[in-house]
Amino acid sequence: MPEEGDRPALWVSDEPVPDAGRHWLRLYDLRHETGLYPLLLEGLASDLARPWHDGELWPGSVAAIDALEAEDVLAKAWHSVTQGAEHGPLSGPWPGLAPPGEADEDADAVARRQAARSGSALLGLVPAERGADALTAVGWDGPCNHAGTDDVSAVVRTWEDRFGARVTSVGFDTLRLSVAAPPATIEHARRVAVEHHALCPDNIWQGVGDFEQYAEFLVGADTWWFWWD
Repeated sequence: MPEEGDRPALWVSDEPVPDAGRHWLRLYDLRHETGLYPLLLEGLASDLARPWHDGELWPGSVAAIDALEAEDVLAKAWHSVTQGAEHGPLSGPWPGLAPPGEADEDADAVARRQAARSGSALLGLVPAERGADALTAVGWDGPCNHAGTDDVSAVVRTWEDRFGARVTSVGFDTLRLSVAAPPATIEHARRVAVEHHALCPDNIWQGVGDFEQYAEFLVGADTWWFWWD
């Protein structure tokens, strides 16, 4: 159990919990009373111990997230991943943040529906007010080959605000968000895909391999999934 200061940064189940999604729902509904944000936790491939039981966690502070501006984080990352590209959608200057989406459903309801589909998983509780902050508070280091966790938290905060995103599941180097207000048009989805590419280029480079196809996937998608190599 890693600690930040004099308090634990994570409580985690010893073993995978059958029907973990159902338990997540109960803990999620109690989060404002307990001050603990629940996470469905996955390990590295078949090794559930990493990083949650092996201590590969470096708890951070919410103050580190507060010191960041999400647009500055994305602009810097965009410059890094597009450096040298002269043509196409993954080139040119940073275009700015995408406009917010319009939600047809409450963000918490979408999160509950997504989590309810989960089967067996480790269950974790993190002292944090929101899912974005839980990533840094617990010391997750999944994106370390590309970004700092506090950078990811800063961006996820603005996705929570603009797209009704909620953190549901975290793996060794993966992150899953429910999304209540995804882009409804391909034009909007391209703007969102720019942000995804800046923060997690492996989703395209080692995923679908095509920016336009990735943007098409985002239209109306109530789940965003990220993987860092």
